[in-house]
Amino acid sequence: MTSAPTKSSTLSQRVVDAKERLDAHTREIVAWHFDPKTGCPFWLDYAKTLGWDPRDKIHGYDDLDLFPPFEDEWLRGGPVRRWIPKAYDGRPVYTFETGGSTGVPKSRINIEDFRIDYELFSETLSDDAFPKGADWLMLGPSGPRRLRLAVEHLCQHRGGICFTVDMDPRWVVKLVKSGRMNLMHEYKNHVIDQGLTLLKAHDNIQCLFTTPKLLESLCEKVSIRRQGIKGVFCGGTQLTAQFHRFAKEELLEGAVDFVPTYGNTLMGLACHKPFDPADNYSVIYYPPNPRASTEVVDPEDSKRVVEYGEVGRARLTTLTKEFFMPRFLERDEGVRHPPCEAYPWDGIGDVRPFSGFATPIVEGVY
Repeated sequence: MTSAPTKSSTLSQRVVDAKERLDAHTREIVAWHFDPKTGCPFWLDYAKTLGWDPRDKIHGYDDLDLFPPFEDEWLRGGPVRRWIPKAYDGRPVYTFETGGSTGVPKSRINIEDFRIDYELFSETLSDDAFPKGADWLMLGPSGPRRLRLAVEHLCQHRGGICFTVDMDPRWVVKLVKSGRMNLMHEYKNHVIDQGLTLLKAHDNIQCLFTTPKLLESLCEKVSIRRQGIKGVFCGGTQLTAQFHRFAKEELLEGAVDFVPTYGNTLMGLACHKPFDPADNYSVIYYPPNPRASTEVVDPEDSKRVVEYGEVGRARLTTLTKEFFMPRFLERDEGVRHPPCEAYPWDGIGDVRPFSGFATPIVEGVY
């Protein structure tokens, strides 16, 4: 009689299966972006400088190390149309920005990716905490950022109506850098007041997206549990283990579901490992494999992945038909974590701004 597989052996097999899917997906995306019929002008022109055809050399995810690190300067300025795959000619195109507090922001084109990413994320949400048909409050960065439209789509995908506020984090960063902290707090209160007005005026708002600092400021004014909020979706690198505990036990009174996330315009959205007391409130994220993969690498040797439990810089690879970005060194660092039952691939925890930068990153109200 054959015994049932153990949980660990099942996870081991799922890790192997996930790697095979990632390799197959990598081949598909590379073939797409370097095919003259479907690829974007940037990668078709870049291929001419390589001396080799990526469609012949890239057989799996690890082979992407043949590319040099992706440079964020390639995304600053135009023409932005060089990033539109030929297969999508004629389709309506969004452009979302990241950065831009100083200099030209990075731009990424989107057609359907932001919808797809958040529809996949929707499958991970509890219907009890994020009820279908409930309305949402999006209390976070607006303007040219992907986040506002993405959260609105998430709400609509779940059958709700999304209420949003005006918020410009670039202005907040300028206030912080110039030492005008009174104005910064005044602006933050202005954002919170907008949110409170909406929250009190619309009884069906039961779900909230916000950032750690804004959540704390909001909860200083009202009990969001008493305001009818059942689930909070929260993101930002200020989301430390200490804040995670503070949010779950105090701000949300142990009665509102708290879903931490890590994402950006270039990657999409990573899910957090389901809460486990053994993790001591560390927030551990798993990228949306195979559409994007995040590794924790040695800051001095970006091709070397650090050991589990070690700190390193986040290295991002995005693999969708709309956007191919191999081996981009993020502005964040964190701890490498092994696969888990929910996500059978590597994760990254305790994410914070990369300590190797000469000038610290100012995050303002994030």
